[in-house]
Amino acid sequence: MSGAEAFVPTPLLLSDSARKRISALMAEENNTALKLRVYVTGGGCSGFQYGFDFAESVAEDDTLIEFGDATLVVDPLSYQYLVGSTVDYEEGLAGARFRIQNPNATTTCGCGASFMV
Repeated sequence: MSGAEAFVPTPLLLSDSARKRISALMAEENNTALKLRVYVTGGGCSGFQYGFDFAESVAEDDTLIEFGDATLVVDPLSYQYLVGSTVDYEEGLAGARFRIQNPNATTTCGCGASFMV
């Protein structure tokens, strides 16, 4: 007889480079209350697109995920599409940006800003 297996979704992860960038932005703004809001909206060339914003306030139903001095904020609708993803920050010839590495995405666009599940 086999027992039931529990499944606990992996929360969002934050790369070291993203954590350092969030901390640097908090220092630049002299505001330790800043949090990185990560969200998903409809649109983009693959169906959904990622969005990022800095926020001080959070809604009652938002999820807060803390990584030392850096905190991610995710609304309940977006969270379901982002479970298990890693928020990263990269600087290169195309500029600097936060980006999502999403294991749930079945298709992504060339720039990685939109996806389909």
